[in-house]
Amino acid sequence: MDQDRPAPPDAPPAAPRAARAASFGPAAALYQAARPTYPDEAVAWCVPAAAVDVVDLAAGTGKLTERLLTLPGPAGRRVTAVEPSPGMREALAAALPAVRVLGGSAERTGLPDASADAVTVGQAWHWFDEPAAGAELARVLRPGGVLAVVWNVRDTDTDAGPDWLAAYEEIVHRGDPAPPHGDHAPEPGPAFGAVQHRVVWWADAVRPAALRDLAASRSHLLTLPDDDRAALLAEIDDLAATHPDLRGRDVVPLPYRTDCFRAARR
Repeated sequence: MDQDRPAPPDAPPAAPRAARAASFGPAAALYQAARPTYPDEAVAWCVPAAAVDVVDLAAGTGKLTERLLTLPGPAGRRVTAVEPSPGMREALAAALPAVRVLGGSAERTGLPDASADAVTVGQAWHWFDEPAAGAELARVLRPGGVLAVVWNVRDTDTDAGPDWLAAYEEIVHRGDPAPPHGDHAPEPGPAFGAVQHRVVWWADAVRPAALRDLAASRSHLLTLPDDDRAALLAEIDDLAATHPDLRGRDVVPLPYRTDCFRAARR
């Protein structure tokens, strides 16, 4: 989870929010390769079983979109991905050619009124203008439709979790002033009912060498000066090569908690 901690004196500088939000497009291939999927239990809780028209908003390269396609549901279910970044849209369309992919933002989706039974948002709510996004999604959702916001967060609180993860998190977050998200509930506005919360714990099987790409796919590192980014990634490589629980392993379990929030359109 992103931590709101003071940066050490020699921490690399953090980029402005707008630059960070725009950083993923050029790194779409890295994002697609490095980021984890979402557990079935979480996705099934977020999307009503009877939902026919489902929109994945800020869909990125389609990590959550792909899970929506395999979710049990009614015949004829339609999944639409909305993503502002051309680079991300291109990667999503290549990976999931059956999905309708549209350019649009949370504040201006370009979708018709009352056209969706469910809207999902994975790893992206913190980039939105929350009041504007809430109003736009209230317009797009049919009455009773569900807005679902999902976060994959590396679980550093698990008592039995690996001790190397704390060292990894310190490197990844060094100098990053971004506020925490994950278990912070979205506030989509008065058009929605009470926000419900559920947590799903799971573990992703990762190669220790791939921890570098996972770190490199974060907006904080994507926007660092080349030398600062290279220095942090070198520390990740060293951790993977020297820690006794990582060194020489083919794969290791990386614990996650998936925070799921949902609220129905009044």
